[in-house]
Amino acid sequence: MASRTPRTLADRLPPAWTALVALLAGTAGVAGSFAVASFTPAFVAGPIAGFLARRLPGSVITFGIVVLGDLGSQLNVVTALVLSVLLFAGAALAALGLGRRLDRLVAGPVAAASVAAVAFVVTGALVSSLGAGVATGVVVAVADLVATRGVPTTLGSESGNPRTERRRVLAAVATALPLAVGGYVLGAQRQRQSSTTESTVDVGQPWAGPDVDALLAEATEKSLGVDGLEPLVSDQFYEVDINSTNPTVDASEWTLTVTGAVDEEVSYSYADVATMDPEHRFVSLRCVGESLNGKKLDNALWTGVPIMDLVEPAGVSEGCCVMLRAADGFYEEFPLSALRDGFLAFGMNGDVLPVGHGYPARALIPGHWGEINVKWLTEIEILERPEDGYWEKRGWHGTGPVNTVAKLHVVTDLGDGRKRVAGHAYAGTRGIERVEVSVDGGRTWADATLSEPLPGTDVWRQWLYSYDRPADEHEVVVRATDGTGTLQSREEASPFPSGPSGWVSRTVQGR
Repeated sequence: MASRTPRTLADRLPPAWTALVALLAGTAGVAGSFAVASFTPAFVAGPIAGFLARRLPGSVITFGIVVLGDLGSQLNVVTALVLSVLLFAGAALAALGLGRRLDRLVAGPVAAASVAAVAFVVTGALVSSLGAGVATGVVVAVADLVATRGVPTTLGSESGNPRTERRRVLAAVATALPLAVGGYVLGAQRQRQSSTTESTVDVGQPWAGPDVDALLAEATEKSLGVDGLEPLVSDQFYEVDINSTNPTVDASEWTLTVTGAVDEEVSYSYADVATMDPEHRFVSLRCVGESLNGKKLDNALWTGVPIMDLVEPAGVSEGCCVMLRAADGFYEEFPLSALRDGFLAFGMNGDVLPVGHGYPARALIPGHWGEINVKWLTEIEILERPEDGYWEKRGWHGTGPVNTVAKLHVVTDLGDGRKRVAGHAYAGTRGIERVEVSVDGGRTWADATLSEPLPGTDVWRQWLYSYDRPADEHEVVVRATDGTGTLQSREEASPFPSGPSGWVSRTVQGR
């Protein structure tokens, strides 16, 4: 009996080569998802990364934050990308196997449909968005179809020839790689375009104007102008979130609701808050999980309205605490008293609030660690009894006041043979009164020069100190005194669970 003539690529290739083609198809599918969604929740790897971040044990998350820092977040994204490729590849591999029993004309579409189904389930189910699932599924199906069908399946008498099969694998590579590269380029372009937010609601420009210009000019004037030291209004403001992708929130559909232990629930639209009399405040934020001398401490000029102007109409008759809830699933609790000076920001440094910083609106709670300042805010719930917030459930205690710190970020040689050291100091609403520097490991101290304070109750200051350069290697130590006269704690503590503490020191070379 004559043997059956192979009809599909999967029939002709050894298992390893078939798996390679499936991986290429999976890679093309992920790239296709990135092309249409960029780095948003509709990108297939986005919800997977968020799922991992929320479901991993607290000890693993803590290790990633404290030990790995930004690398931990990057590893999470890489893991999500690998899992996405493997999911798509597995679906493609199964479909290619099914192709052995089907006509070659439908084998490719079956593989594409299988991968599209996986994309739909991941983006649609984990993001709870039917539109995201459909859009991603369609694009991934097309990418996978091109990758698997781009390989010719009949080459006459050469069928089964090993050299021919290798050429077919190379053809699959040549088809999938341009799809992957093209998807990345298109997605990256969309990501850059989406980084600049434009409000979808016409409310004028309450975040801009002469008052903002004057305050930003004041910050520039009061900055010490040290090369390598971030100015008093940060050039790049740090971002830390529970998800790897930012939520997509339409301002025209956004509402902020005051709920819980209130006389009457009250809701506000974006136009409601953006057309109130705006205020402009300098506010600094510091991440509870940063290293002692890390750079997750920044300052900006925010535009918004006092939160209590929104809460009081609801009638808060009783309650101990507040839970802020966000569009990305984050939530954080803190004492009701801390809300009294709270601020709802919808502008930043004279522009509409960027997506990465909480557009359409975010909370700013003075004096507390950055995690309390919830972005993409959708609900203010007044609680009758304390509840654990997102990070408290994972062992952190970041709802307290920030620790005082003087950071040492710049060491330079001056032309006259001296050295200059500089950095920032921050103590939340307590303010900074003094920064001292020791160039002999803490035996003697001298006062540093401080930048003039900016308006506001929760703002950092710059400091600098110049000294004659010793001949030998020496240790520079810095410490700050807050506005209450309390010296920064010398006791060193890890960021977990209540934020880092200790004096910053650095070994500096002599002449």
